[in-house]
Formats: sequence, C-alpha cells, structure tokens
Amino acid sequence: MDLRHLRYFVAVAEEENIGRAAARLHISQPPLTRQIQQLEEELGVTLFIRTPRGMELTQAGELFLEEARNIRALVEQATERTQRAGQGKLGRLDVGIFGSAILDAIPKLLLAFRNRYPDVKVVLHTMTKAEQIEALRQRRISVGFNRMLAPLADLDIKQVTTESLLLAVPAEHPLAAQPVIRFAELQDHPMVLFPTGARPSFIDKVIGLCADSGFQPQISQEVGDAVTGVALVAGGFGVCLVPDSATTLQFPGVVYRQLADTPPNFFVDLSCIYRKDDQSPILAAFLDTAERYREETA
Repeated sequence: MDLRHLRYFVAVAEEENIGRAAARLHISQPPLTRQIQQLEEELGVTLFIRTPRGMELTQAGELFLEEARNIRALVEQATERTQRAGQGKLGRLDVGIFGSAILDAIPKLLLAFRNRYPDVKVVLHTMTKAEQIEALRQRRISVGFNRMLAPLADLDIKQVTTESLLLAVPAEHPLAAQPVIRFAELQDHPMVLFPTGARPSFIDKVIGLCADSGFQPQISQEVGDAVTGVALVAGGFGVCLVPDSATTLQFPGVVYRQLADTPPNFFVDLSCIYRKDDQSPILAAFLDTAERYREETA
C-alpha cells in the first residue's frame, strides 16, 4: 500500500462514483478501478458495494476512510514541517553566550530572530570563550557570541556590532567630577580589568589602548566579567573601561563617563562564531538575521 492508493480511495469514497473520481484525479476509469481492487485485496476486506448509482462504502470502508484521512493529514503535516525545517523555520538552535553583550545586543538579536522564526526553539548556554569553542567542536552548540575572537581553522567569525567604550568610575572619585576626562589620565588610577580566561580578550584590548597612549595601566584586579568589574568599581577598587552595553548595570555609587583624546580604535567588537562545515538551514537563517541586525545598527 502506498499513498497513491489512499488518495485514490479517498477520492472514490468522497465522489461515490468511479467516473467522477477518475475525472477529479485526472486519470481514466480502468486504472482507478484496478487500484481500488488491489487495495481491497491487500486489506482482505471489501471497501465498496458496487451499485447502479455508483460506489457505496461498507462499514469497513467507512472506518478505513477515517483512517486514510488521518494518515494523509499526518503526511501533509510531516511534509510541511520537514520543508519548514529545511528552510530554517523549524527546529532548535543552541547558542553560547557570555559577557556584557547579553545586556544589550544579544537579546535584541535573539528577539529579531524569534520574530522571524517563531517555531525555532532557541536554547541559551552561558559559556566562556574557551567553552564555546569546545562546545562548537563537539556540536553541542551551533553558534556562540564573544569578543576578541582569534581566527581558527575550523570556525568562522561574523562581526555583529561594535560598541564604544566608557569609563565606570566611583561617583565620589575625582574623575567623576571632571567635565572632560582625557584617556591618558587613567595612568594615574588603578584599573579593574575583565574578563579573565582565554586570550586574546578585552583585557588585551584595554592594555593595547593604554600602550597606544604611551602608558601601562595600574591593574588593581582582573575579574571574570563586566558585572564583577563594575561591582568592584562600586567597592572602590578602581576605575574600569566597559563596552557601552555594560552601562545598563546601574550599581549604587557608580557613574559612567566618556573619555576624550582616545586612541583611534576606541571601540570593541561583538562577533558570533560557528563551524565552517555547519550546513544547517537554521544556522543560515540565524546568520542572515545577524547580518540584518548589523546593517540596521551600523
């Protein structure tokens, strides 16, 4: 038995006439009659009573009609879901996240993706850069987000956005009262840097910016993330350069200030990373959404 048998059977049952069913199916009557006979032989039951007026379903035929319609509906549903999955519109996307971008850019991008593909389930995993790379290679996630990503032979990197940098400073700190803070002034103040872990990282970015301005930073603490960094600023451990997204962290006693006379590259990127050999249509749909987001926010 194949789906064609079911289609032919349903047509005859609904039309109650071989001739009308054949016309509906765009075939001649003899092959349709043979198909119905073969179906009855395969099932071992009589599905129709032949009458002068046409074809009348038996009790077994009535039951089989209900089941045939259910089967065809399931097949159509499976076909549609498979096609949607093939178009990246249905399935699951595992995403690795880390860092201050989760406070701004990443949620906006994920929302844009959900609005475009509401039937794709997005599962988030908090992972460091090294953990994201390992998870990608083990195929536990499909895409990760991080900053300062170094090129890797088996992974691709797509820049999503760039963010300007600001200074988190204690509200009672002398720098907070200055109308203009020059970047070079930071050499006189202890700095909290983040994140610890795999290099290169934002720590290297800050050290490089300081070197471009002719000084080495006084490192007070190196911590795991922006939240901890700003919390230490509130505790008086020093000042901290942060991406613009981190300014959503409103700690009591912390203010954010812009800097003047900054180096030319006074910004930081946010990129997504994924396997070069990943042909998933869901990933392709997500990367397309990321590209649209980049263009809209440029």
